[in-house]
Amino acid sequence: MAQRNWKRRGRVGCARGQERDQLIPAGPASSVERSLRSRCSTAPSRHRRRSIAITVLGTLLVSAALSYELDGRRAQFSHALLAVPIWVLGLAALCHLTSLLTRSEAWRVSVHAAGGSVSRRVLFRAAGIGSLASVLSAQLGVAARIGVLRRSAPDACPRIPALIAAEVPILAVEAMLAALFMFTLVGPLGLPVWVPVLVIAAMLLALCGLGRFARRHQLGLWQGLAAMRNLHGRGRLIAFVVFGVLAQIARNLLILHAVGVDASVFDAIAVLIVTVSLSPLPIGPSVGAAATVLILGSHGIAATAAGGVLLTVTGIVGSLCFAGWACGDLALTSLRRSRSVAAVAAPAVELSLLAPTS
Repeated sequence: MAQRNWKRRGRVGCARGQERDQLIPAGPASSVERSLRSRCSTAPSRHRRRSIAITVLGTLLVSAALSYELDGRRAQFSHALLAVPIWVLGLAALCHLTSLLTRSEAWRVSVHAAGGSVSRRVLFRAAGIGSLASVLSAQLGVAARIGVLRRSAPDACPRIPALIAAEVPILAVEAMLAALFMFTLVGPLGLPVWVPVLVIAAMLLALCGLGRFARRHQLGLWQGLAAMRNLHGRGRLIAFVVFGVLAQIARNLLILHAVGVDASVFDAIAVLIVTVSLSPLPIGPSVGAAATVLILGSHGIAATAAGGVLLTVTGIVGSLCFAGWACGDLALTSLRRSRSVAAVAAPAVELSLLAPTS
């Protein structure tokens, strides 16, 4: 009799069809089970609220520090902001959008190499929503992108650990590019000359080790490193990442020259490297202005701060365009699905109404 109060429930894995059996009481949930469910549902929301609060606080602190540095230079700062033509801002936002699209395509290559079969449209929708969340925090953007993808196509994408690992090949390529051009930071930050050489050697060893590790470990979490196992996957991923980085460098050059900063290509690369390096910190949208002032402050605090603010604004506009398309396409897809379901259900309802009643 006791065994009849229990039932076996299997859960099918989305990628491999793996099953994990659990014994779950058939009756009402116990108090322990209800408490566990409530903790699991409230913990992520608490973590997100705490992260957003810390990011807002960090943004306010950095903005206050920049405002203090700009004290007495408000006229120069306003003049640099208003001197930028609107077409330059639009072109800069387009460059940022191009970078987001190419990075999303690199993410698709990595996800498909890990065993996923999700369509480009669904994956780009998740990337668009994640790009808007990344304005506040890079970690929040990754979490939003993976969460939306899992909810949209749970049967066509790898498990969450493999999706997290699928970010590693993209980050490794970006880190290698940053290491190759780290010599651009020697002058602005006063680094020793041997530091870039040491960083390049360390990154080369890390990439070789990552490729060897990916070939030896191909299951579970390490399935997400599949893009590093073959030359074709690595080549496509590197090409998309490099194209996205070039679009960001072009955006930096456009904005810096528009505000009156005589910046070279190497200066634009240095600003990009510092911006990406500071993005994990909880300083939110102020990371662009902080990186620009840190690298090019000697060219004038007012002009470089204005350039950093405009870099942030154009980045937000590009992310909003991508996220707007993603939300609109998601709403349109849901509307079409509901209409198709209603069209299929309508004949059945008519037949039931016409059926004779006893």
